[in-house]
Amino acid sequence: MRFLPRLLLSHLLVIALAVAGLFVAAELFAPNFYRAHVDEMVQTLGPAGAELRGNLEHGMRLTLTRALGASVPLAVLVAIGAALLSSRRVVRGVEALRAGSEALAAGEYHARLQAGGRDELSDLAHNFNVMAERLERVEQGRVELISNVAHELRAPLAALRGYADAITDGVMAPEHAAGAITREVAAMERLVQDLSLVSRVEAGRIELRLQRLDVAGVLAGVQERFSLAFEERGVGLVVPAGPFPAVRADGERLAQVLTNLLGNALRHTPRGGQVSLGVRVDGGALRVEVTDTGPGIAPEHLDRVFERFYRVDAARARADGGSGVGLTIARGLTEAMGGRLSVASQVGRGSTFAFTVPLAG
Repeated sequence: MRFLPRLLLSHLLVIALAVAGLFVAAELFAPNFYRAHVDEMVQTLGPAGAELRGNLEHGMRLTLTRALGASVPLAVLVAIGAALLSSRRVVRGVEALRAGSEALAAGEYHARLQAGGRDELSDLAHNFNVMAERLERVEQGRVELISNVAHELRAPLAALRGYADAITDGVMAPEHAAGAITREVAAMERLVQDLSLVSRVEAGRIELRLQRLDVAGVLAGVQERFSLAFEERGVGLVVPAGPFPAVRADGERLAQVLTNLLGNALRHTPRGGQVSLGVRVDGGALRVEVTDTGPGIAPEHLDRVFERFYRVDAARARADGGSGVGLTIARGLTEAMGGRLSVASQVGRGSTFAFTVPLAG
C-alpha cells in the first residue's frame, strides 16, 4: 500500500476512535449532568414530577444520543476532509524528498527542494538542500581534481615520450636523455607526494608530533635550505635571527609550511626583488609573515589562492616549479597545528602570507 492511503487510513482510525470515545464518554458522564436538571424539574412539578422522572431521563438520554448521532456525520466529514488535506501535504513533502534523493543517487547534485514554511518538513527540505549543495561542491572538486591531475601529468608524460622516441630513433643517446628523464620522473613523484599529503590533510589524517619548539632554529634551517636558490634567482632573503617565544608545534610540519610559502614567494618575485620574514607575538600565538615584492594578487583571486591547483596566472608554466597544491598543504598543516593562514596583497606591490602558531604554555 502506498504512503497516502496508509497515512489517510491512520487518520481515519484516529477519527473513529475519537467518535467512539465521544459516545462512551457521553454515556458515562452525561447522566450525572442531566440528572441534576431532572431533579430540578421534578421539584418544580411536585408529586406529578416524580412519576415522570423515568420518562424525563429517557427523553434527555434519547435527545443527547440523537444530537450526537446527527452531529457526528458532519464532524466526521469535516475531519476526513482535514485529514485528507493534511495527508496530501505530508505526502507531497515526502514525495519531493523521495524524488530529490533519487536524483542525488543518480548523480544529479543540482537537485533542490522548495523549503518554504517553518515546520519540520520545511526544515528537512532545507537540510536536504544544504546536503545537496555540499555534495555538488564535492563532486565539482572531484572532477576538477581529476582534470588538474591529468593536466599536471600531461607535460612530464609528453616529455618522457619525446625522450623515448628520440632514443628509439637514434636522435639522442640514452646517456644524454637520462638526466632529463630523471628530472621529469622526479617532478611526477613530487606531484604524487603532494597529492597524497593534500588528501591526508583534508581528511584530517595527518600525524602531528606537537612539542615545545624554538622557531629560531626552524627559521635558520629553512634559510640554509633556500639560500642558494635565492642567490641563483637574484632575489634577496631576509630572515630575523630571534630570539622568539617558544611555540607548540610539529617542527617538521612547521618547516614544511615555511618551505611552501618561501618557495611560492620565490617563484613570484622577479630578479632584484626581496622576500622577507617577520615574526611577532599576536595574542596567544606567534605570527610569522612571508612578504615578497612580486606583482601582487588581484582582489578577485585572493579567496581562491588556497584551492588545489588554482593559479592566479593561468599561463604560468610548470617549469616555474610549483605543483599547484603548496598553499593548500600550508593552510591544512597550519590549521592542524591550531593556527590559521591568511593572505594580503596589493597589485604591483607584492603579497604577504601570514600564519599563526600557538605559543607554548
